[in-house]
Amino acid sequence: MASPPCGNLDSGLEIKTRSVEQTLIPLVSQITTLINHKERPKKSERTLAAIQRVGQAVSVAVGRFVAVGEAIAVENRELKEEMGHACFEARRAGDAIAQLTDVATACAPPSQSMTVFSDRTSMVKAARLLLSSVTKVLVLADRIVIKQIVMSRNKVLVTLEHLERVSTFQEFVQIFSQFGNEMVDFAHLTGDRQNDLKDEKKKARMAAARAVLEKCTMMLLTASKTCLRHPDCESARINKDAVFQRMRCALEQVVDIVTEARGCTDSVLPASIYNAVKDYKTSIECLRDNLYASPPDTVGRQMEALVERTEDFTDSAYTGHEQRQAILGLCQLARQDAHQLLHAWTQAQQSVQAKETTEELEIAIAKSCQSVNDLRRELHKVAVGRASELLRLNTEQSPLRTLKAAGTEGNLEAVAQYSRTLTEQKEQLVENCRLLCHVSGTEPLEITCVHAEETFHVIGPQIISAAQTLALHPSSKIAKENLEVFCEAWESQMGDVAQLLREINDVMDGKRGDKRVYLSLPRSGKHSANLKNAKPIKLDAEEQSSVAKVGLELRLLSSDIDAELEKWEDQEHQVVRHSQSIASMAYNMHLFTRGEGLLKTTLDLFHQAEVLSDEGLKLCASLNTLCTQLVSEEKPALMSEIEKLRVLCQQLQAGARSPVQGKSATFQKVDSSIQTTRAVLTLILNIIPVCNKLATKYKSERSSLGSPQDWLPDVSTPIRDGDTVLHNNNNNNGDHRGDFAVKPFEQRIAGLSLLESN
Repeated sequence: MASPPCGNLDSGLEIKTRSVEQTLIPLVSQITTLINHKERPKKSERTLAAIQRVGQAVSVAVGRFVAVGEAIAVENRELKEEMGHACFEARRAGDAIAQLTDVATACAPPSQSMTVFSDRTSMVKAARLLLSSVTKVLVLADRIVIKQIVMSRNKVLVTLEHLERVSTFQEFVQIFSQFGNEMVDFAHLTGDRQNDLKDEKKKARMAAARAVLEKCTMMLLTASKTCLRHPDCESARINKDAVFQRMRCALEQVVDIVTEARGCTDSVLPASIYNAVKDYKTSIECLRDNLYASPPDTVGRQMEALVERTEDFTDSAYTGHEQRQAILGLCQLARQDAHQLLHAWTQAQQSVQAKETTEELEIAIAKSCQSVNDLRRELHKVAVGRASELLRLNTEQSPLRTLKAAGTEGNLEAVAQYSRTLTEQKEQLVENCRLLCHVSGTEPLEITCVHAEETFHVIGPQIISAAQTLALHPSSKIAKENLEVFCEAWESQMGDVAQLLREINDVMDGKRGDKRVYLSLPRSGKHSANLKNAKPIKLDAEEQSSVAKVGLELRLLSSDIDAELEKWEDQEHQVVRHSQSIASMAYNMHLFTRGEGLLKTTLDLFHQAEVLSDEGLKLCASLNTLCTQLVSEEKPALMSEIEKLRVLCQQLQAGARSPVQGKSATFQKVDSSIQTTRAVLTLILNIIPVCNKLATKYKSERSSLGSPQDWLPDVSTPIRDGDTVLHNNNNNNGDHRGDFAVKPFEQRIAGLSLLESN
């Protein structure tokens, strides 16, 4: 065998995607099986044969794995050296494990053999080297996905430049068709990547950038057509240029996220009051255990920073007098309680043995925590209340209707008047998004608030320029269509704000406020193949009323499932993650029955039902895997329930894909999809408590055989001797890949499963 290239494997190699983690889990499981046998004093022939089978299975699987890795290195010359080294180390470790588990070696005299039973050090070394090298191969392969996204972005940018320079309708139609195909490919690649990312902040930023691209694609079409139809119109040119600029920024943002360029993953969010409250409470609550945990001046500065951030509320022209006075009063109270805390703290440090002083400090900490919580609740009430009022005004007194009417009439003076009204509303929305960011409660929601702020800031002037163009050319159908598209984008963003408010309220109420959205573009030939020509339909009031009861049951069942899942000790278990995914999607379907949420039309609902069925089938696979590890009298009954679940998921999938014609048939399909989803949730709710009990029992029995934690790499401390930082937490955040069921790098590296040939 040739010598490996010089140098060690990258130290501190970080796993950034769930799919890499999940591919490593079978390998960890196999090696765990080998290690767990080391403590058994008696080794029967059957035990030795089983150990040899596992060892050989690992070696053979690693051999196949390495062969694919080497083929990738040949096709991607820039990875050749690193991939070759990683493959060499993986093969060497696999061979070592096969030798250590060889029956002939194990049966030899102890003085003449080194086996998994007698030489624990060699087994640990081989296991760690194998995990390190296999991880390196997977991470290198993942670079290919990043490369594909960058190349796809570059193709889109080139076509975008061509679109910007076209001068005839015929040329525009031809190039826009190419642009559309490239954007669909880019959407699929980035959708896969978004769902595969482990970092929730990255996922939120990716979602925001992809939302911009999705909305701007239609804007680009109508803005370009308007500019071609009216080439001498300055407002049409301004409108078009703004769309192209925004698309370029979004394309760059996506690539910055996947390549981690310019430190985008560490980009600083606006300083929020929620984080200021959290930091302050953390500092003072630490005093219960250690009076010297923080210096007093640090706590004082934290309180002043918190109060300073409330100026965004008190300085706002849109904050009412009573609300302003309430905020100022709570700020003063928080300062007073902080001052009393510092006094009690000083006294406690000077007389740490005095019981009265300790009680005084405890009371001061509790009072200070309560005062900042009251301040946060008041600020939350102000921000959410104003946002709700703006949403109501947009529904009842939207300036868009009058602006469109003035443009159609060719009334430039009226357009200017209503544009000022829209600008004022836009400024209120922008400011309100900043206030919501203060009280959002999670970093992903903060990112969503920032995205909403940027969207309103940009789209307001775009609507005005589109209205000016229509007023100058009131008979132009394309100018009218263009204004309509921008107004629809505004309304869509208002709907997103309504959803954002519900999630912020969920966080404030202690509920799970990060309900994930599973909508994405269907992959061609995979999803919704029979729905391509179907017409999207919105339910009328009567139809919504008839499905509302079942929709409410979906919400209750999803809440019950969440409650059951919280009882699981391992919150990263595949069963937990897939079940959370299904509960979240069912919650989206519940919102649809109320005319809320992001599922706007029946096609959206059918697509969501199909994605839910896919997630259900993945859950069935995870449940079957769990059952193979169990030995219990309850196992046959559980297997029967899993089979029922699989049948229901297939039924839901088939129903979602079946074509229908006419509104009546469409509504029947809606009702059937929701009813079947309810049956799926009911069955899951029956299954997961049993699984939790059996999984806990199985874990307890395994732990009695010996723990593998003493040989696995420490996930909290990087291994600096050539091993990777392996986060061995069996994390399958089921998210839940939406439509994109195939793991990104597995699209390129087919057959890398390490669980074959058991």
